[in-house]
Amino acid sequence: MRLGVTGTPGTGKTTATDLVESDLDVVHLNEMVREEGLYTEVDEERDSVVADLEAVATRLEGRDDVILESHLAHHLDLDAVVVLRCEPTELEGRLRDRGASAAKAEENAESEALDVILSEAVDRHGRNSVYEVDTTDRPPAAVAEEIEAVIAGELEPSAGTVDFTDYL
Repeated sequence: MRLGVTGTPGTGKTTATDLVESDLDVVHLNEMVREEGLYTEVDEERDSVVADLEAVATRLEGRDDVILESHLAHHLDLDAVVVLRCEPTELEGRLRDRGASAAKAEENAESEALDVILSEAVDRHGRNSVYEVDTTDRPPAAVAEEIEAVIAGELEPSAGTVDFTDYL
């Protein structure tokens, strides 16, 4: 299985995937992109790099028993996608606690309210391959258990079950 765990920054992807108990290897794509130079440019204003998704895909060729974790994972070839979600006000607070600027935290909260990553995941992989998990008031271990249930085939796809549009 090739599983993507994606979501807006701050939804808990790294923390949850580090707790997943499975035979699948976890690949933290953002780390791989930086460490292996798989990017096309550095965005100084956003303090980030622009990932070269073709280079990332090439680097991952032949890796099938993996969990690919990143806000970019849904752009890759996957068997299933777990989209972690978080209530935008909570998300904004998490990002500010991590040192994000007010503008960056607000931009990500708005993206979360607009379902940007969920929409991209459904567009690329289809509704029947996308699982939505609200992390707002859940401990990371519970989120990890839900990811494990997706891996085990115990959950039905659930795209479109979380709605944060009232934030807007």
